[in-house]
Amino acid sequence: MSITDNVDTFVDSNDNYIGGEWVPSEGSARITITSPSTEEAIGSVVDGTEGDMDRAVAAARAAFDDPTGWSTWAPGQRAEVLERFAVALEARGAETASAVSRQNGMPLSVSSSVESAFPGLLLRYYSGLVAEPGFLESTRPAMFGGLTTVRREALGVVAAIIPWNFPQALAFTKLAPALAMGNTVVMKPSPETVLDSLIVGAAAIEAGLPAGVLNIVPAGREVGAYLVSHPGVDKVAFTGSSAAGRQIAAVCGGLLRPVTLELGGKSAALVLEDADLVGNAAQFLNATMPNNGQTCNASTRILVPHSKYAAFVDDITDMVKAMKVGDALDPETQVGPMVSARQRDRVMSYVDRGRADGARVTTGGGRPDGVGYFVQPTVFADVTNDQVIAQEEIFGPVLTVIGYSDEAEGIRLANDSEFGLGGSVWSQDTARAIDVARHVKTGSIGINSYVNDPASPFGGVKSSGMGREQGPEALSSYFTYKSIYNV
Repeated sequence: MSITDNVDTFVDSNDNYIGGEWVPSEGSARITITSPSTEEAIGSVVDGTEGDMDRAVAAARAAFDDPTGWSTWAPGQRAEVLERFAVALEARGAETASAVSRQNGMPLSVSSSVESAFPGLLLRYYSGLVAEPGFLESTRPAMFGGLTTVRREALGVVAAIIPWNFPQALAFTKLAPALAMGNTVVMKPSPETVLDSLIVGAAAIEAGLPAGVLNIVPAGREVGAYLVSHPGVDKVAFTGSSAAGRQIAAVCGGLLRPVTLELGGKSAALVLEDADLVGNAAQFLNATMPNNGQTCNASTRILVPHSKYAAFVDDITDMVKAMKVGDALDPETQVGPMVSARQRDRVMSYVDRGRADGARVTTGGGRPDGVGYFVQPTVFADVTNDQVIAQEEIFGPVLTVIGYSDEAEGIRLANDSEFGLGGSVWSQDTARAIDVARHVKTGSIGINSYVNDPASPFGGVKSSGMGREQGPEALSSYFTYKSIYNV
């Protein structure tokens, strides 16, 4: 099975990818995918059932428990298969980028550089780490004499719950370390972005991924909850809202089941008085409004000194006003539509709330004419940090500019949030900016930019989650330690 990047093609699927092949679903309900740029239906897939999940988990369990199967292979042997998987995914890179942009409104310039590139990059990266000498097993002197052999062993069956905003990149931050360590996976894509998962299944078949090592069942929230609590699952990896993350954490806590949660954010861009935002316009917009603002680590709370407040507001307003809004498949588009009418209306409700609370719109604040789930890129000035638009995650192209008196207050405001996922500091004095960054309570923070680097640990503190994805640190979420005493 494959899909096409032809924008006129309607994709229709009745199958799940289970046990290394396309298997008809036992359900009859459908998930219909609508283009947020055109409001036209572009595809339909079967809505997975609990029975489909049972079959997927059973396939993953059988593959993991096979005494000569995936989990027992040498890292280099798994790496050969994962390299073929990477090659097959990269051959479909343009198709993947188009599919993602057609579904969630991500500008094609972003999907072409992120969604089509990250899967292969991450598969190779984690395969290489696991294959390093001494990684899986090492020996040390025991305190009471003799030796202890310490082994890192795969956990088992991983449930990977994928969000819609970066469906491929965030899928493979889970799949790549899990598979490289020898785990097997059941992946549930978000209903908003299921077409790209068909491409992953086709690539897995071409690469010869052993049956049951990866299984994909598109489904809604209820079936996702069923997967999280499934007795055949050994670990859960989830990216999504903080509210859903708390529910998943409660279930996994009761089951003593390991879980990684990458959740929401309301990150701060702490602008120091010597910052050159105009000279760093591209980096600033990438940090504050990536993927139409539908990014959990975006620095949407912009903190600027009172002494230069008016000038910085003008600079930010001019930059945002100049952004090109348009169809997600237009290579020139910088801001595409929201993923759905519901998300557009949610974002607009925050815009209305900001106005009602006394904040001042300097640009945007409305919806463009015509079809599509668009929201004008919006800047609010005269915002206080206790207002709703400064504290809650909007997940759209809306920035709030908040004033502060001195560096200490700027840091205090940056930390005055229930979230702690991303952030940035802006200054021409790099040493000072790094010192300020050390005082911000967050999982990641950039200096005069924000680049989510795959070789660095990524995750949140406070309501932004628990555990880390990316970097070597991510592997610790997918193995357990075993000590073998040899006195």
